[in-house]
Amino acid sequence: MTENRESEALEIAPEAITGSVAAGLIKALNAELSARYHEPGANHFRLDPEEVAPGVGVFLVARWRGRPVGCGALRRLREALLVQALGPRVGELKRMYVAPEARGKGIGRALLRRLEAEARGLGLDRLVLETGTRQPEALALYRSAGFAEIPPYGEYVASAETSVCFSRSL
Repeated sequence: MTENRESEALEIAPEAITGSVAAGLIKALNAELSARYHEPGANHFRLDPEEVAPGVGVFLVARWRGRPVGCGALRRLREALLVQALGPRVGELKRMYVAPEARGKGIGRALLRRLEAEARGLGLDRLVLETGTRQPEALALYRSAGFAEIPPYGEYVASAETSVCFSRSL
């Protein structure tokens, strides 16, 4: 199959985080994280629906040949301590996930590019994110996309043993 046809097989669009598709993808993500991390407080960090509302953030679903296989979210950091530490126009990537059977097709990279475009549209000039020490595929993706490691921030300070935080200017 040609690259053009492969890219035509992928669709990425905003969806409600409260919908059944989002719930299914987040449930699969949480199950995978639970299997990799057994430490208390090491996973299932919060993301509230109002944080990904239009004009504030976004929740995206990736569909491969019509089937939902991935997701990712962007939220503007608004907590005073985080804004003070990280800057006023910073967004955080959350809930990045691609189903194991769909990996290796560039879906994660495509989600990341789309989230970066959404961040620019919201006037953000920097992105931060957290992933885990036991997620080599995520670590490789973020490093290859130009993200640099930073000290744990916010809620991730408590899970510093298993958390790896990154930042990238847009």
